Formats: sequence, C-alpha cells, structure tokens
Amino acid sequence: MAYPGYGGGFGDFSVQIPGMQIQMGQSVPGTGPNMLPGGYPGYPAYSDSYSPADDSMWTYFTAVAGQDGEVDAEELQRCLTQSGISGTYSPFSLETCRIMIAMLDRDYTGKMGFNEFKDLWAALDAWKQNFMTFDQDQSGTVEHHELSQAIAVMGYRLSPQTLSAIAKRYSKNGRIFFDDYVACCVKLRALTDFFRRRDHLQQGFVNFTYEDFLQGTMTV
Repeated sequence: MAYPGYGGGFGDFSVQIPGMQIQMGQSVPGTGPNMLPGGYPGYPAYSDSYSPADDSMWTYFTAVAGQDGEVDAEELQRCLTQSGISGTYSPFSLETCRIMIAMLDRDYTGKMGFNEFKDLWAALDAWKQNFMTFDQDQSGTVEHHELSQAIAVMGYRLSPQTLSAIAKRYSKNGRIFFDDYVACCVKLRALTDFFRRRDHLQQGFVNFTYEDFLQGTMTV
C-alpha cells in the first residue's frame, strides 16, 4: 500500500521570521545536500558532519527554546505568533500547538528539538500554501468539499464517508478555519505515521494492542 506524502507543491509563499526569510520553493536551511536517508519514515536525518551552529534557523530556535534546548507548546505558540507564519489568518491555538508537537514527539516528552522544529516549519509552509490555494476569496476558511480536495492534493485517498466525518469534526458552521485545517493535517500525518510504522507489509492492515492503539491516538 502506498501511503501519502505530507504536502502539495510549495508554490511561491514566503514566510518571515526574525532575522531570516524562507522563500517557498527553496529548501529549508539545513536540508538538501547535507541530509542522509533515515530518521522518521519519510523524513531526512542529519548527517554526522552537519552542524546546527551553521544553520540560520538555529539562532532563532535557541532563542525560542530557552535553556532546556527544546520547545514546548506555549513556546511554540509564541514563536508561531511572533513569526507571522499564519499571515492574515488567526494565530494558532494552544491546543493546535500541542498536537503539532505530538506529531513529532516520539518519546512523549511534550517538547520538540531542533530537527523536529525545522520539520514542522516546512510542513506548516506546505499546508498553508495548500490552504491558500482553496481559500480563493481570502476569507480565512474553506468549505467541506474544498477540505476534501485539499486532503486529496496531499496524497490521501479516503472514502467519501471518511472525508465527510473529518470535515464535520473540524468545521464550524460549515466552514473550516486555518487553525482547524492545520490541526486536521497534523492528525492525518501523525496517525498515518503511527499506522504505517506498524504496517510492515504495506498492505493497509495492522494488528496492535489496545494500549498501543491508545498511545497512538490519545497523544495526538
């Protein structure tokens, strides 16, 4: 079974954070030639020769992370709000920031390190570009059928019944706001990763224990 990727084309959206700019269509600093296969399924891992100190995002990360060298949900919320990555859309809620961290938090610490921070930033860029494609009236919302189309663009092949259930879960008065859209994308990615890691034959069927199921679903 072929599992979906995590985002559509990057387009030309640019995001500004203090001290640097990432132009959509360009690599996030620290990715590309210095990366080696490995790490999370579908994710690159840093080579032994890679130095975070040489990365323009490292200084920003350390300022956000503080002394413990990791970012929790409240720190991530402040970071994303100050960066302006949500643009004209409403800032991310604390709950959405929690599930963003949970998406990459393999050891259940409730925090993320530098590699995860960069991975999340790239994913947010792609998700926002995808959302903007369907939010053509710039209302900050999309309709149910547009959410279904956005999910399909990301590579997910889901039944109409599943898409309808997802749309109802994340909509308010029939519309899906950007914050809820990102929460939906995070859960789709996290739960797909959880399932795929256990689907060793890539057939779309897995067996896992009750507690394993709870760990994979209740922590996102």
